[in-house]
Amino acid sequence: MDTFDDNGFNQVPGENEHAPSEPESQPLSQPQPEQGAYHGTGAGRRESPYASSPYVTNSQPQGGSGYQYQPQTQPPEKPKKKRRQHPAWKRAVSVLAVVALVIAGCACTADLVNASWKDRTEAIVEDLNSQIADLQQQLDSLPAGSAQQAALSGDALTPAQLYNSCVDSVVAISSTVADSYFQGTEGTSTGSGFILTADGYIITNYHVVENASSVEVTTHDAAVYPAQVVGYDASNDIAVLKVEAEGLSAAAIGSSGSLAIGDMVAAIGNPLGELTATQTIGYVSGINREVSTDNTIISMIQTDAAINPGNSGGPLFNMQGQVVGITTAKYSGTTGSGASIEGIGFAIPIDDVTGIISDLIDYGYVTGAYLGVTVQNNDAEAAAKYGLPTEGAYVLTVEEGAAAHRAGIQPKDLIVKLDTYEVGSVIDLTRALRNFKAGDTTTITVVRSGQELTLDITLDEKPRDLNASESDPSMPSEGDYEDWYEFFRRYFGD
Repeated sequence: MDTFDDNGFNQVPGENEHAPSEPESQPLSQPQPEQGAYHGTGAGRRESPYASSPYVTNSQPQGGSGYQYQPQTQPPEKPKKKRRQHPAWKRAVSVLAVVALVIAGCACTADLVNASWKDRTEAIVEDLNSQIADLQQQLDSLPAGSAQQAALSGDALTPAQLYNSCVDSVVAISSTVADSYFQGTEGTSTGSGFILTADGYIITNYHVVENASSVEVTTHDAAVYPAQVVGYDASNDIAVLKVEAEGLSAAAIGSSGSLAIGDMVAAIGNPLGELTATQTIGYVSGINREVSTDNTIISMIQTDAAINPGNSGGPLFNMQGQVVGITTAKYSGTTGSGASIEGIGFAIPIDDVTGIISDLIDYGYVTGAYLGVTVQNNDAEAAAKYGLPTEGAYVLTVEEGAAAHRAGIQPKDLIVKLDTYEVGSVIDLTRALRNFKAGDTTTITVVRSGQELTLDITLDEKPRDLNASESDPSMPSEGDYEDWYEFFRRYFGD
C-alpha cells in the first residue's frame, strides 16, 4: 500500500518490501468515482492543490471535482417564411403581356418612322421631278444645234452648228502699242479672244496686249468696248480683260484633258486683223508639245486647224462647242532644205490655265505656288553616261531664302518628284506646281550625287514681278527673217 510523506508525494517502497497481491477492499460507504472523472489522488499521481477550491467555473461540471468540456451552442435560427409561389399560368400570362407591349411599341414606332420617311421621300421625289422639268424646259428652249444642248446631251455638233452656236462668244482685240525706240510713234497689235462671263471678263494671249496703251474689244455684233487689262501672266502667255457690259454671250468651258489625238476641233478668230469671225476646222495632231514662245516653254495642243497671225488668244473648240484651248502660235515658213511648213498650229490647254485665270480675276496677279529655283531639262545623254536618272528638272540656281532654299535644295540637284507627281521635265514641274497654292506644305524628291533624297517643303507665293515678260524687247542685231518679222509684228501689228 502506498504511503505519503509530509509533502504529499508517493513514497517508493524499499527493496525488501513487496506490494500486496490483492488490493485492499474499500469501505462500502465510500462513493465510487464516475467514469472518466479526474481524481485528486491515485497511485503515482499527486493531488491538485485546487481540488477543494471553493470557486467553480462555468465549464466545471456540477457535482464533481474535475474539469469537463461543455461546447457552447448557438441559439436556433427562426424558420424562414416561404415565398408564395404564383401558379405557372400566371407567370406565363405576365411574360406574354410584356412581350405584347414591346411588340406593340415597336410596331407603333415603325409606323411613325415609315410615315415620316414616306413623307420625306415623296417630298424629295417631287422636288427632283420639278428640277428635271425645269431643266427639260431650259433644254427645250435652247436652239437646235447649240453648244449648251450638245454639252448636255453629249452629242457632237456639225461645224455649221458649232459656228452658229459659238461665234457670238468670240471677240476681236485691237491694242495700241507705243514704240519705245521710235518715240512719238504707235503701232497696232491685233488678236482674238473669247468671252468668259456675261458681265464682261474676256480671255486672250498676253502678247496680244503686251505694252498696250489702250485696248478695244469688238464683239460679233460689231459693238466696240474699251477694255482694261485686269491682269496677266507672261510666263503662260495669258491675259484677262474687262469691258463694262452685261448680257454678253459667254463661252462654254470644257476640259483639255479629255482630248485625244484624232479628235476634231474648230478655231474661230480674227486672222490678219481683218477677216473677223473666221472658222477653221482640223484635228488634234498631238498633245503635250513643248513649244518655246518668247523664251518661255509652254505645253501645247498641236492641231492642223489653220491658225494665222490675228488668231492669237482665240478659242479652240471641241465639237460639243466647249473651249478646250487658247490658240497661240504656229510653225510657218520653210525648213533648211526649202520645204514649206504647213498645218502646224498650237493652243494652250485650257486645263493648264483655269487656276491662273481665276487668280488674275480675283487678285490681278497669279498667287500660285513658287519654289524659287531656275531649272532646265536634264541632259539625258550625259545622265546615262554617268548612270544617273535621264529625266527630271535640273536645278541651275536656288534663290536664297525662298522655299527651295529653306528645304535644303542645292544647285545641281535633279528634281524628280513633287509630292506624288512625277517630274520628268521642266513642263512636268510647272504642271505639278499648279496643283498647289502658296503656303502648302508637301515633299520634294531630288537626286544628289546618285542618292535620292525626300525633303519637306513649304511653298511660297509667286512674286508679282514674275508676271512681267521675261523676254528682251530689243531690236535683234542678227537673226533670220522670222526674228525681224516677230519684232515688227509685236510693235507695229500683224
